[in-house]
Amino acid sequence: MTPRTLLLAACAAAIITAQTPTTFEGRDALSLDNGVLDLLIFPKGGAFASLTLKDDASKLNAVWNPYAGARAAGQAARFGDSTGHFLCVDGFGGVSREEAAAGLQNHGEAHRLPWQQISAGRDGAVRQVTYRVTLPIVQEVLTRRVSLNDGESVVAVDTELESLLAFDRPVNWAEHATIGSPFLAPGVTVVDASVGRCQTRPRTGEKRTEINRLEGGREFTYPNAPLKTGATVNLRAVPADPNSMDHTGCAFDPARRLVFVTAIRKDKGLVFGYLLRREEYPWLQEWMNYTHPLNLARGIEFGTQPYDLPRRTIIDMGKLFDVPTFRWLPAKSRISTRFLMFYAHAPQGFQQVDDVRLEAGQLILVDRKSGQQVTLKTSQTL
Repeated sequence: MTPRTLLLAACAAAIITAQTPTTFEGRDALSLDNGVLDLLIFPKGGAFASLTLKDDASKLNAVWNPYAGARAAGQAARFGDSTGHFLCVDGFGGVSREEAAAGLQNHGEAHRLPWQQISAGRDGAVRQVTYRVTLPIVQEVLTRRVSLNDGESVVAVDTELESLLAFDRPVNWAEHATIGSPFLAPGVTVVDASVGRCQTRPRTGEKRTEINRLEGGREFTYPNAPLKTGATVNLRAVPADPNSMDHTGCAFDPARRLVFVTAIRKDKGLVFGYLLRREEYPWLQEWMNYTHPLNLARGIEFGTQPYDLPRRTIIDMGKLFDVPTFRWLPAKSRISTRFLMFYAHAPQGFQQVDDVRLEAGQLILVDRKSGQQVTLKTSQTL
């Protein structure tokens, strides 16, 4: 075998070991496995469908699997392409009558279209895959690279959005990150975030408000939100008797450059979450779908706007709490984002996340109440 043939064979082997075709819930998926994490990605729509720890015997999926939840609850599966962590670009929420007539659907085009894999493989210890998709209705090109290093609990996600049009326009961009049953369960799963001012979603003119337990359109300080009864409720945990659905919008803490949202499964000693740049994702929307105890979902969705509302509504809003509710995409130009996603074991007694820091090759999660922390080695930066 010639040196060149050996080199080509080595490159081919690297690609095979870096990413492996598989299936998940009957759909084609790609597995990125670095020995610590196994991340499954849907090539159609680019959703992160499953994230598990290799040494977790239960293989508890950190992200929302609506198919499994529906089976457990004896319900019909819903939500279609909306699985796990999916991307809402360009659009987050409903559409106008005119947009619908033009073919645009809820949450934009990106999560509904097949993504083209343009590269995959490894560079030393780094495993990566890059996808690209053209969004024909809004005339944009989306490119996303997912990277993880061997032996680490942290995934880096880089995304670029390019305009094919010759004028500036506002865009709606949300990472629809969602946790669900069985990772999400009453009494054992709690959510923390580095947020500042918050508001319950205004409900004026909406139907079926009886399913909402929170009073609409009220400002509050996380995690204590106002109930319709006049009392308050701590939103960190799922209610003991899940029978409601609510939305809140929180501005990430303006005093921080890097902000976080996390979920701890306390009884299992597992922690999942994100670290991101506030300038790129200034808002956290939480969609708390607690309508069946065996089929729970909670969106921990970070993006450019506080709620999943139609484009006109969000543009007319302009700002909330003096924070913009959309992002500009200049003519014939590109904008980009980067965030880190992590999933790891936590020590016994680790109950909350008060801070997440990235320093000296480590991602550090701090629980000040217990005095404990989770320290994850990472080669990724922000």
